[in-house]
Amino acid sequence: MSLVFLCLHACKEETEVIRDPLLHVLSSDRPEIARVMQSPVKFEVQVLYTRIQRTKNSVVFEEYNYAEDPQRYFYPASTVKLPIAILALEKLNEIDSLDRNTRFYIEGDTVETTFAHDISAIFAISDNAANNRLLEFLGQDDINKRLHSKEVGPVRIAHRLGQHSEFLATKPLILYLNDSTLTPTRSINNRAAVPLELNGIEKGMAFIEDESSLGEPFSFALKNYYPLRTQHEVLKRIIFPEAFSRGQQFSITSEQREFLLRSMKSLPREAGHDPSKFPDAYGKFFIYGDSKKPIPGNIEIFNKVGFAYGTLTDCAYIRDVENDIEFLLTATILVNENGIFNDDQYEYEEIGIPFLAALGRGIYEFEQQQKEQS
Repeated sequence: MSLVFLCLHACKEETEVIRDPLLHVLSSDRPEIARVMQSPVKFEVQVLYTRIQRTKNSVVFEEYNYAEDPQRYFYPASTVKLPIAILALEKLNEIDSLDRNTRFYIEGDTVETTFAHDISAIFAISDNAANNRLLEFLGQDDINKRLHSKEVGPVRIAHRLGQHSEFLATKPLILYLNDSTLTPTRSINNRAAVPLELNGIEKGMAFIEDESSLGEPFSFALKNYYPLRTQHEVLKRIIFPEAFSRGQQFSITSEQREFLLRSMKSLPREAGHDPSKFPDAYGKFFIYGDSKKPIPGNIEIFNKVGFAYGTLTDCAYIRDVENDIEFLLTATILVNENGIFNDDQYEYEEIGIPFLAALGRGIYEFEQQQKEQS
């Protein structure tokens, strides 16, 4: 086997009947996990884990969760880029003159790109500008309408990323129909976001704005809302579309789905980025997030991470093609020791990423043990 892990559990536990494997892993005495689970409320930990049982004609999901609660808010950051990428492909299917290789630029901008390039950049290096261009193509209202129609759960996309522009009107795209013919899209007017009323919508004791410190909690009431279960359900519909009704599936072709999956599992170096700046684990927190080493070729991780305002989230389907291991894992953690938001003082490297990496390793080891015992 080309993947080696440190053992998290004593050998005597190999034959133990584990009724809740997620709780078993989270109860580990490994420091990366134990220091977080001593204060899980402080770190706002939520986890969803799905074991996958395949039969001849179907897929059966065995679900486990820890503190997963759609009424308890966390900032989703770049995880919203996955549904936006999917829905861009879906909309392209509805316009005969366009496909993912159509060239375009945003009115008033000089960057010329394609839908395929932007989708690839979203997953390779989590490019905010690429995501925002796709949002201009879709519009917030259409994104939300399409997601709600798939019955994925509660969700609200309200703003662009990076600049956090909350302009309600989208910017027109200038599309190349051929080498010499250009056509603009119409600007889309979107409804203003209604403030969210959720537990934890205000966080911390202060925040930085315009280089000044404001001594009050930071409100996320007008931010994007993409809870853990919804993320998990979106991913399921891409990895296992056959497990859902036609109305719950995304309306993309098999070829588009394969392109999306290739993009999701791609590593920065495979997309031509410098490994010294963007190591394999740059966008892969589970299992490898705390390592600078290359990810072994037998491990495929189809995922989207997000990190901002001290919150780290990963939503992933992980597959070991050599050892017939596969599972879904989605988790979020908040690391903000000083309670001040927007100051860029967060314990990502010290606490957050090591926790998610150790969690991924623990789940992988459990799956490995079950495979060996079967």
